[in-house]
Formats: sequence, C-alpha cells, structure tokens
Amino acid sequence: MTQELVMDATAYDLSQTAEIMRRYSDVFQRHDPSALAELVAEDCVIENTVPAPDGARYAGQAACVGLWTAIATQAGTRFDIEETFVAGDRATIRWRYFMADGNSLRGVNLMRVADGRIVEAMGYVKG
Repeated sequence: MTQELVMDATAYDLSQTAEIMRRYSDVFQRHDPSALAELVAEDCVIENTVPAPDGARYAGQAACVGLWTAIATQAGTRFDIEETFVAGDRATIRWRYFMADGNSLRGVNLMRVADGRIVEAMGYVKG
C-alpha cells in the first residue's frame, strides 16, 4: 500500500525542524552526545541500518539515546553531512560515514519531529 503525504508548509515551523536536525548532526560532528536527551522524544523509534536487510528496531528514549551515543562516541570515526533537507516535520539527512579503518559508506536518515523532539529515524545505506 502506498501512502501519499502532501506537505503544507504553513502548518509547520520549518525553522524548528531544521534547528533540531542541526543540533542532532552536531552530536556526531563533535562526538558529544550530551544534547541527545533533550532532542529525543520518549516514544522515539529508530530503524537502524544494520543488520541487513531490515536493521534493528530501537524503541523509547533510552534505547535511541543509547544507540546514538554509541555511534557518536566511536573513536576514529566521522560523519560528513552531505545534505539536510527539511519539509514540515520531516527531514532527510544524506551522509557519509568514515570508519576507524578508513573505509566509508554512504547513507540517508529519514527523520520525523513532533513537539520539538525527534520521534522517528529510519536509516538506510548504499550497497
């Protein structure tokens, strides 16, 4: 079943979603997860990129903050944010992740924000 969503820009504060995505990306750029607790909703759900093909599901603030903290604090890694696109309460973040061994992979996160917090994140990688 296909679901069509038509965005009404007047119904959303785009600047709020964009600011939350900027702060979220900063967590990984700075390797500092201290902002996550205030960015992640109690009912947040993540569909992670691994294991293939569907990824693991994390539900609840503690599980989501825990996963993202582990990713953000991995030594010798980095994320390059290639693009962030905001449409209403949704955002798409296109990124490249560099692992400690020098290899990299590209991916995208489909994010959703409600009441000023991240409520959904679905991650996908190429290959």
